[in-house]
Amino acid sequence: MAQTRRAFLTGLAGAAAASTFPAWPVATSAAPAAIGRVPRGARWPASASERAWLGLPDPARHRRGLSSIGAARAARSPEGRASAATQVTAPADPHPLAARFPDLRRRFVFEYYPWYDSDPWYHWNEAGRTPPLDVSASSMPRLGPYDSWDPRIIEQHARWMVEAGIGAINLSWWGRGDYTDLAVPRVMDVMRDHDIKVTFHLEPYRDDRAGRYAEDLVFLLREYGEKRRWDTFLLLEDGDGRVAPVFKSFRTILPSSVQDCLGRIFAVPDYTSDGDWRRQTDGVREEMRRDFSRLYLLADSLDVGRTGASGFDGLAVYDNFVTPPQWTRIAQDATDVGLLYSFNVNPGFDRYPDREPPPPPDVDPCYGGPLGFEPGGQHPDWAAMDARQAAQELALGRIRESFDTTTALQHQAGTTNQARGFFLAYVNSFNEWHEGSQFEPARDYADLTPEERRYGYHNPPDGMARLRQLRALMDGLTTRQAAARAVPPRL
Repeated sequence: MAQTRRAFLTGLAGAAAASTFPAWPVATSAAPAAIGRVPRGARWPASASERAWLGLPDPARHRRGLSSIGAARAARSPEGRASAATQVTAPADPHPLAARFPDLRRRFVFEYYPWYDSDPWYHWNEAGRTPPLDVSASSMPRLGPYDSWDPRIIEQHARWMVEAGIGAINLSWWGRGDYTDLAVPRVMDVMRDHDIKVTFHLEPYRDDRAGRYAEDLVFLLREYGEKRRWDTFLLLEDGDGRVAPVFKSFRTILPSSVQDCLGRIFAVPDYTSDGDWRRQTDGVREEMRRDFSRLYLLADSLDVGRTGASGFDGLAVYDNFVTPPQWTRIAQDATDVGLLYSFNVNPGFDRYPDREPPPPPDVDPCYGGPLGFEPGGQHPDWAAMDARQAAQELALGRIRESFDTTTALQHQAGTTNQARGFFLAYVNSFNEWHEGSQFEPARDYADLTPEERRYGYHNPPDGMARLRQLRALMDGLTTRQAAARAVPPRL
């Protein structure tokens, strides 16, 4: 039975208070529900706290856990380590990107999170925060802590996207009936009115969700594509003139076990074998073959061998800690086995600060301290205005570097992307406020109230700077003269 948004949130609040999962079926720690075998000698995570410090997802709270890359690192697998930095050396395709891809703006895709609410508070109140002044974000949004379902908010988001030159979004999707699923029709209606296309990022919404991968994709294609006459669904045209949908998934290629700092081995509950993934990817292609001769299915992994064996077309790196100098070798590894690749445009990473004391050893014996700041690794002294300006410049520099690197690598002659007429760059993110990767405008530091400043927000001097930078890069990519001819952006 379909749930209303309010009923969903009410049930979720009760589930969170009881430290349980929501009402729909979700695997628990009581019995393995993952597809694949539990390694000999590994034990099952016994509690929610163990799941958390092992980097496993918590679907009840939309907590994704570690990505495929992060999980491989936790397992000390070679595929989790990004390749050494190398420079782009192969020649670029002589044809401009805009000439090869008339729909170029649709090939830059904002990661978009429709999971915020203000009545009751949802997501803004993570980690014990108490909105509206105290929110789980490193910076206060220009719009304040908003409701993702408010049409005025979605409209403003769409206007900012258009003004930045971006033509598509990748919706974070946590399964049928979830809050993010209930938001889809309203988001698509607004995006349609602004000529923005929509696709989906499949999240780890239950431990055995891989067994529903084909079913989920068919649902998304039928419900939000076919039933709407494909009015807003992102369809990419390939080099042969055929169109195809594109999907990305998070926590896809995982190790079967992880080892903690004490040498204890734990089974990974949402591990899926390559063979089981292959049955799912083959199955959805067969189911949709009368509609599309091709589907682009992308995994968030650096393990090109397992990604190909699992039936994915390529890899799409989500993590902003995998830096642009490392992408050249990753692209070569993918090309060597015939896989596509996509690297994101990003400003770095700045997660909201931890306020609680470090967990005691009996709760998390392997606590390694708070996550770092990207780029650079070290958090600035946020009390100093010149440090805020420097942090803003670092973010703008990462945007330029990641934009230039992903466009150059995907435009190189002799690569799988060039041979198959594929170009796609995710922009991470429009509004992932928890991780500080947002392009959505923040309030200028000068506009924070005295009460807000007491909470230590990292707001930059210019909260619109990231969108302006993106617009300038998009203009410059279209043609060499575009920046001079273009109407100044309303940012």
